[in-house]
Amino acid sequence: MPFLTACGIEDVLRFGFPEGVTPQAEQIRHLWIGSVVAALVVGVVTWGAMFWAVIFHRKKKEEAADAIPRQTQYNLPLELVFTVIPTIIVAVLFGFTVLVQNYADKDEATDMTVDIAAKQWNWDFSYPGHTTPDGKDVVTIGTSDTIPILVLPTERSITFNQYSNDVIHSFYVPEFLFKRDVFPLPDKNDQDPTWVIDRIDREGAFVGRCAELCGAYHAMMNFEVRALSPVRFDRWLELRTQVNPATGAPYTAGEALAAVGREDPTCGELCAPLATTTYPFPTDRTYRSAQLPPSAAGS
Repeated sequence: MPFLTACGIEDVLRFGFPEGVTPQAEQIRHLWIGSVVAALVVGVVTWGAMFWAVIFHRKKKEEAADAIPRQTQYNLPLELVFTVIPTIIVAVLFGFTVLVQNYADKDEATDMTVDIAAKQWNWDFSYPGHTTPDGKDVVTIGTSDTIPILVLPTERSITFNQYSNDVIHSFYVPEFLFKRDVFPLPDKNDQDPTWVIDRIDREGAFVGRCAELCGAYHAMMNFEVRALSPVRFDRWLELRTQVNPATGAPYTAGEALAAVGREDPTCGELCAPLATTTYPFPTDRTYRSAQLPPSAAGS
């Protein structure tokens, strides 16, 4: 069975855990691996004790039919061992969990800030401090026809401020290896809406999802994180503050990505104007055919 899973050696060493793209994700992965190793050690010791008892303490042929095995229920040293060792294991795991949780949940000054607004059933992303020619914050608005792209730089620390316009949602990028519940009125709901990642380690496109059942179209509430190099990101953000001469309106996220791609042909799919990791889903409740990507549906 292990060979049939077609896992690579790295997958085996991670015990199936995904590969993250942030320092926070790496710390969470290390906690996972340490916990699995500890569980395997405890399992091996437990299985060994079970099989040892079965093999060496089974009833002997020469024993009487009504013979009672030697009783150890009042063996104080043994009971102390059974109490102290699990307590130590739980305390160590708890300590490492708190350290990793505090690291992933820290709130400190960073290189830039992004605001996340969740809504039924889409996302809006804005960049405070950067304004369009009409004086509004640069914002990417998701619609039922367009997957919103959250463009972020690599190698920079980022603060996220999140809130919901209606019900509870959950911001989830699998490569970040953690989820953040998005509450309406976070102050009144006693939630800290601010969190930080130290950096994104590499360029790429990563699908994002809502991980909280939020209503009829919850499964369709996807977005995409597009991580660009600092140079590409700075150019993209600069374009977002300008008017697109082709439309006479401020550049949209997709238009700015396409413009960066024209200026830098090596950008490739990283500068695609539309999401590449997911696609819009039909919102027609009477829709009955299979939901396929636009290219597949067209073919």
